[in-house]
Amino acid sequence: MRPILFEVFGFPIHSYGVSKAAAALVAGYLLAREFRRLNWEPDRAWSIVATATVVGFAGGKLYFLAEHADNLSAHSFGGSGFTWYGGLIAGAATVMVMARRYRLPLAQLAGVAAAPLSVAYGIGRIGCFLAGDGSYGQPSDLPWATAFPNGMVPTVVPVHPASLYEAAAALAVGGLLWALRTRWSPLAVVGLYAVLSGTARFLVEEIRINPEVLVRLTQPQLWSALLVVGGAALLVASSARRVRPAPVPG
Repeated sequence: MRPILFEVFGFPIHSYGVSKAAAALVAGYLLAREFRRLNWEPDRAWSIVATATVVGFAGGKLYFLAEHADNLSAHSFGGSGFTWYGGLIAGAATVMVMARRYRLPLAQLAGVAAAPLSVAYGIGRIGCFLAGDGSYGQPSDLPWATAFPNGMVPTVVPVHPASLYEAAAALAVGGLLWALRTRWSPLAVVGLYAVLSGTARFLVEEIRINPEVLVRLTQPQLWSALLVVGGAALLVASSARRVRPAPVPG
């Protein structure tokens, strides 16, 4: 891992921050391409991504602090420690507000934003791996198990690189959604994103070290299950819209 990628005039450039900046830039580029395809203002895509990124990080940090309210330390308020679902909720709320502000159809905006969001998440997770931010899996003796002696949260025990698993899944999902974005309805694309992303996180949690909170499931798994159910409902709704009964001759 490389928590510090390089230095510029003695100032360290951290992989964690670089990955998040790269994720926002890639998401902005992909979303702007979609805006051009739909004859929407591309500058608004960048505005939406920038605002959703800032608000999403704030939501992720606040959720993390609330989640660990009984065990906060100075490290808790540092540059790491974000909960994805907090960021997703805050980011989604921001997109709703921005869609209303720019008078864009929310379902269509969500549909074209799904692939960029998934790709951005994958890039961000690569940064988590490089930084060694503590989002590790359980100890493992597999050939690719990794120790993080110099990570932001050090460990000398080889563990599952859970963040890389999530990165691979997110990038694959993003690629699939990008391929389907012009073939499926926006509602179906959003539904598929929710089902696949929720399933991926649920499975990765099986080798993570988060505590169980209800029926032997971790809190991220509970959120993942809700995301999958919501996504499945969107897929069903989208299918119902496509398949309508033929009119009965009168």
